[in-house]
Amino acid sequence: MTTEFTRISAAMSGEDLESIERAATVIRNGGLVVFPTETVYGLGADATQRAAAERIYAAKGRPADNPLIIHIAAPEDVERYAVTSPLYYRLAEAFMPGPLTVVLPVRDTIPRTVTAGLPTVAVRCPSHPVAAALIRAAGVPIAAPSANLSGSPSPTNAAHVRDDMDGRVDMILDGGSSVIGLESTIVKPEEDGTLTLLRPGAVTPEDLAALGIEVRLAGAVMHALRPGETVLSPGMKYKHYAPRTPFYLWDGDSAKALSYLKDREEKAAVLCYEEDLALFLTVPSLTPISVGSREALGGFASRLFALLRECDKGPYTAIYAPLPPPHGLGLALYNRMIRAAAHQIITL
Repeated sequence: MTTEFTRISAAMSGEDLESIERAATVIRNGGLVVFPTETVYGLGADATQRAAAERIYAAKGRPADNPLIIHIAAPEDVERYAVTSPLYYRLAEAFMPGPLTVVLPVRDTIPRTVTAGLPTVAVRCPSHPVAAALIRAAGVPIAAPSANLSGSPSPTNAAHVRDDMDGRVDMILDGGSSVIGLESTIVKPEEDGTLTLLRPGAVTPEDLAALGIEVRLAGAVMHALRPGETVLSPGMKYKHYAPRTPFYLWDGDSAKALSYLKDREEKAAVLCYEEDLALFLTVPSLTPISVGSREALGGFASRLFALLRECDKGPYTAIYAPLPPPHGLGLALYNRMIRAAAHQIITL
């Protein structure tokens, strides 16, 4: 198909609103529209249409057992699509609109193609003005995973989307670069009033615990799914977000990592903290790329997927990066990076 590519600003001028209306019509007619969110770009379709959801899976090459997130314009809109609880509204008051997804019991208004056959549906209310305007104009919830080919790094700008989705979708809305750069946090409220964290993101376990809620990490946050374990939310697969170039993580001191890499004599890209850039520049075969300061992981998070895509276009035999600390925003980075590296971790 021919994909319409449209630049759109958060200011929502008259021309922007016309583009939103065209995109909303595509959604209502069962088509696919890629749109920006504060996390990553989403590949959207009408969440109430079975066939539209099937088109998402086909465009991405996404496994049918990997459920989709539905995006709504306001937290209370979820009542038509899922069964809520007081805990859901506590979370909504604190973090919505924003990068939090909540897994709830699904109503019959959402087809099981969206939920991958599960009795639950993942729901999010994005804060990005373009996403919010599109959902309101469409008048339906929009099912939207990340707008990349399944398994590859998630797209954080429209150029990434074009690389993967040109000719596969009806329309791409270019709203600039994503601010956060990692997908939303996903939590599942339990009957005992606790939360299970299924996928970490910009809303951290510490943020959730500050509400006085007990938070438990699903095993798949920091480890691979066990054989036969059900995928309860997006992002739980063994390998995900992966570049084509072999990607490895090191767990340990940067000086030891330098010694290890020097001995290998590979033409490798090294994603490193700004504080360690000069260290890795001493080895001619290595191309060190700063991910920002280790004291400000937001910069690393916003650039991770873009850097993995850039490295794939370079003359590298491998990509290396430090394993981030598994707390705060570092937990979200840790989770994405172990999957992007297929759990290939070098202990130093």
